Amino acid sequence: MDILHLVDRLEELFNEGRLIWFTHSVSINEEKFLDIIDQMRVTIPDEIKKAQQLLNQRDRILAQAQEEANRTLQLAREKGEQVVEKDSIVQAAQARSEQIISQARNEAEITRRDADAYVMETLTKIESEVEKYLNQVRNGIQVLQADPQGKKKIEPK
Repeated sequence: MDILHLVDRLEELFNEGRLIWFTHSVSINEEKFLDIIDQMRVTIPDEIKKAQQLLNQRDRILAQAQEEANRTLQLAREKGEQVVEKDSIVQAAQARSEQIISQARNEAEITRRDADAYVMETLTKIESEVEKYLNQVRNGIQVLQADPQGKKKIEPK
């Protein structure tokens, strides 16, 4: 189940609650509230698993980029060794191999930066969502624990 859907359900439950006169408190169905909280506890680890999958995907992309750079370097070396016949050809081959190496390094760095940026953006979004949900849950707990009219406070289980 999507965490955003659970937050929407929590908000609906809050909106369905009864306002307690002369306070900023709302009375809500405890069983429904706790059911939604339990579902959130199950769903949040799934979101974290998705973030871990993104990190693993980034690592695979970086490994592929490194492997491609190594292959390019090996090809450049092989071509350089094959063209050792004349001075001008050797110089041209060396220049070309340096260009290929530089290009491979640049491509690997760009791929690495793009992967890092993508993972950072995704993790930042997930962190923001989780913080938002956590704040909403904490606010709900504070409302339930409030002692507006001398009634018994509700303590967490």
